[in-house]
Amino acid sequence: MATFDEAKQILEAFRFTSRQTNIMSQRTLLSLCGLTLDEDSTWDKATNDRMGVRFIMDWIREHLEFQVAENTRETIRRQVLKQFTEVGFTLHNDDDPKRPPNSSKNCYKLSDAAVKVIRTFGTDSWDAAVAEYNENFQTQAELYGAARKLGSFDIVFPSGMEIKLRAGGQNTLIADMIEKFCPQFIDGGKILYVGDAGDKYAVYDTETLAQLGVVLDKHGKMPDLIVLDEKRNWLFLMEAASTHGPVDHSRYLELHDLFGSSSAGLVLISCFPDKRTLRKFIADLAWETEVWVADEPTHMMHLNGSRFLGPYET
Repeated sequence: MATFDEAKQILEAFRFTSRQTNIMSQRTLLSLCGLTLDEDSTWDKATNDRMGVRFIMDWIREHLEFQVAENTRETIRRQVLKQFTEVGFTLHNDDDPKRPPNSSKNCYKLSDAAVKVIRTFGTDSWDAAVAEYNENFQTQAELYGAARKLGSFDIVFPSGMEIKLRAGGQNTLIADMIEKFCPQFIDGGKILYVGDAGDKYAVYDTETLAQLGVVLDKHGKMPDLIVLDEKRNWLFLMEAASTHGPVDHSRYLELHDLFGSSSAGLVLISCFPDKRTLRKFIADLAWETEVWVADEPTHMMHLNGSRFLGPYET
């Protein structure tokens, strides 16, 4: 008899992530295979008929002894079948690829290659069959990994070192901070930390920070970029504020609390992509901090009272 636990084993062997090996995915797989909970319903008897989401729900109710709710329809379609289809495990409308998404005739079926492997489950041929399948077909993890890779970009440090950041969010501004601000204002600066929405610790030089007397809690709210100017013994704490997060009065106190033990002097900078964004936050910025705008990278604003008061040479 085919069981839910075996369905999970099969999905795991096809390298689906944990979200696609849950009980709903197990029920969907058994339905697609035309299998029931009867004693003689075994994986070698898996069928491969086309069926719509409603047919799958009816199969689960009638043959898998679970009264699936009507509002589960979209869950099955979007959270199970969509992921199955993305990697070719199932086929969507293979009889008419031009069928409109809202058509009542929308249907799914297992790919011929997948069902051929599934029928070997529990036999001596299983391991070799699933290994060959995974070698020739993209797995879900590989698909999502490729998407992450396509959704990233390289940034180059002033030292010449390169790293990848995920595209989108604050990361475009962080790249500007590294590639435009640092060469302009921190000659030979050493980058100690780079935050990334996809990888919080894209760069994290805990050793150098410890030498400065700074030991941070992993759960502390780090600035987006930390750069050490060894010549002047300044530690730049920089926030990327494209949509939120400039150094306001609360953040000023928070950063001084986090980095108060530093033997290097602290320089707090709010970075903005443009003046339009800066205008949204100007009233919130803390005194004794700096402001930098990426689209005018050679100048800064100093919210520092009388320190920089005086005439300019013409």
